[in-house]
Amino acid sequence: MHSPTPAIVSQLAARRFPRWILLLLGLIYVLPGLLGRQPWSGPDLASFGVMLDMAQGSGDWLQPQVLGERAAVQAWLPYWLGAASIQLLPFLPADLAARLPYGLLLALALHWTWKATYHLARRPNAQPVAFAFGGEASPQDYARALADAALLALIASLGLAQLAHESTPDAAQLAFASLLLYACARLASPNAQWRGLSAAAWWLGAVGLALSGAPWIGLVLGMGWLLWSLAMVRSGPRVRGDVWLLVFCASGTLLAALLAWQLELPRRFEQLSDWAAWTDLAHWRRFGRLLLWFSWPAGLLALLTVWRWRRRLGNTHLLLPLWFAAVGMASCWLLDANDRALLLALPALACLAAFALPTLSRSVTALVDWFALLFFSGCALLIWFYWLALQTGLPAKPAANVLRLLPGFKPELDWTLLLAALLGTLAWIGALAWRLGRYRPALWKGLVLSAGGSTLCWLLLMTLWLPALNYGMGQEPISRRIAALTPGSSCVLVHGLSASQITGLQYHGGLELERARRQRRSSCQLLVVEPKALNTLAQTVDLSQWRALRKVPRLRENRDGLLVYLRR
Repeated sequence: MHSPTPAIVSQLAARRFPRWILLLLGLIYVLPGLLGRQPWSGPDLASFGVMLDMAQGSGDWLQPQVLGERAAVQAWLPYWLGAASIQLLPFLPADLAARLPYGLLLALALHWTWKATYHLARRPNAQPVAFAFGGEASPQDYARALADAALLALIASLGLAQLAHESTPDAAQLAFASLLLYACARLASPNAQWRGLSAAAWWLGAVGLALSGAPWIGLVLGMGWLLWSLAMVRSGPRVRGDVWLLVFCASGTLLAALLAWQLELPRRFEQLSDWAAWTDLAHWRRFGRLLLWFSWPAGLLALLTVWRWRRRLGNTHLLLPLWFAAVGMASCWLLDANDRALLLALPALACLAAFALPTLSRSVTALVDWFALLFFSGCALLIWFYWLALQTGLPAKPAANVLRLLPGFKPELDWTLLLAALLGTLAWIGALAWRLGRYRPALWKGLVLSAGGSTLCWLLLMTLWLPALNYGMGQEPISRRIAALTPGSSCVLVHGLSASQITGLQYHGGLELERARRQRRSSCQLLVVEPKALNTLAQTVDLSQWRALRKVPRLRENRDGLLVYLRR
């Protein structure tokens, strides 16, 4: 005997979010960070370097590398997408061309999360309580309202913005995890049409994860769903067709397993947390803090869903996203609280978060709303305050603090970016006025301010602060300084540099680089060394042929930089 559903929703509360506002919100979230932003140091710039090598013909498309050295993440598909885009769009800056496929992947991730929630919410066990005299929400309207809420919860997640806008394998993994979640939800729906197309989407999601550097994630997610499906297939009305669909999906899981072996999955387990970390309270605290802020507010609402629906956790509309979220969180924990691994759990957490909304009291909804209002309004005010101080020099102390972090940066006023920031701020004020007014109830109403505030802060950072962030978080300043020290058109030897540093010197500095090797004779007149690799420099080059020229700081003199040597 089933326990009663905790969801109580009237037809009025199941009204849909205005489509044009939802589309506009998605565009405002996706486009900033896609246009005008340079690749930033770290995985973003390193991945761009692999794509650039492939596009220019100097890199092997089956062995991703930067300047002849194997890439840290062996993920074929994301690099192929970026490299192909660079080749197909030669009239665009290479970094912009490489990011365009990732903008599409982010938009698809949002769309697939919406579709997954819609299909799960239409299942009979997910429906709200039927009223004695009618008036409860219809299944279609209820599912659509919850899907709108899931999309808002995903956009509102604090950890999504930066990582999802990078051109890295992690961003591609997010899209394929969302696709796999959608395909599983659609295949689990008893009345879904075009089941063959759903199986193809499932296959593409599992294999896409494997080709994007997460083969074991695709393998574990796929195996979990297949085992559940095998247990349920005999009760389905289309037994024979379902068996063939499962065989087809199993082939995708098998391919993911083969790719895991090809990508040397056993060696990757060397990166996992030490077994002692299972009893390390500091590790648990670090993981807990990351989970709390990275997934806010979707993580909190997902936890409320688990509690409110605790007697129905075996139902498909809860079990499926719970499995996806658990795999993503386990991956994050095993990789020493890595935020990039937790990114894959966000679509499932957003889906779970939506099912909490029909069970929440007004006081809990108001608490989430007031937090969003105060937090994001405060963040927006700080962003505007420091930007005005930087532009005008008043107040003097905040302006000096910013310039101390960005030595050599010259603030300039871009009227186009300023107009976009002003329009976004006005839209936020309008959203506040709408939310604080007395309007009809709606399931998604409690997440509007969270999603709008997250989008506003991302928009302000990617407009007002975009030049400063490009200067401070990229490799352009140090690359141009080193290029200015290079004699004529000479090549440059490098030793100990990371993939992002090498890419910065090549792309921003326009330098021809070679790796320093003891057996190779080179005519390069300049040698650039990472200070951490000094202890191996004498084993790589003949130091009697070089004299130290200077240390070039990345930004500030007393921080990290690169050592430059000139041939004697």
